[in-house]
Amino acid sequence: MSKKSMAVVLATAVAVMLTAFALVIPAQDGGGKNEDGLAFPNHLVKRGLAIAPVALNYQVKDRAWVGYGSYLVNAVGGCNDCHTMPSYAPGGNPFLGQPEQINTTNYLAGGQQFGPFVSRNITPNATSGLPADLTLDEFVGVMRTGLDPDNPGQLLQVMPWPTYSKLTDKDLKAIYAYLSAIPHADPPSV
Repeated sequence: MSKKSMAVVLATAVAVMLTAFALVIPAQDGGGKNEDGLAFPNHLVKRGLAIAPVALNYQVKDRAWVGYGSYLVNAVGGCNDCHTMPSYAPGGNPFLGQPEQINTTNYLAGGQQFGPFVSRNITPNATSGLPADLTLDEFVGVMRTGLDPDNPGQLLQVMPWPTYSKLTDKDLKAIYAYLSAIPHADPPSV
């Protein structure tokens, strides 16, 4: 067998092993399946649950969905920066060299001013219990299209929906599950 043929065989064997390894790892790392039979990486679920700044309500919610959603909201999406006013508790602003302490009183309750725009409260509505008072389908629609649910036909101007529109349905459902599990909060009175 020539060196070139041997290299091709070796490369093929490595590719097959890596593919098989990739198929096995999520099942082992998934911490079990969620209710839809989808595995979430266990390390992301654990990290999400560890960094959630507020107590979570798991009533009729799958822990894996909530944990993964928390990871996306708190470690990847930066949702707190715009949807919490102020973002950090007194003495807890990392941009001032202080140890980070999220403002849990108004966590994701909106109220942050961006010129003529104000960030929306995305916590569960006090009456309906739905995050931002949106159903899952409405939430996914807003994230995919940027259409403002409060102003039909208008696009959200500050929300980075063009970026979030690229998330998978699974990602958006996980974010919604997390937002459903956090406590209702009100924006600060100004």
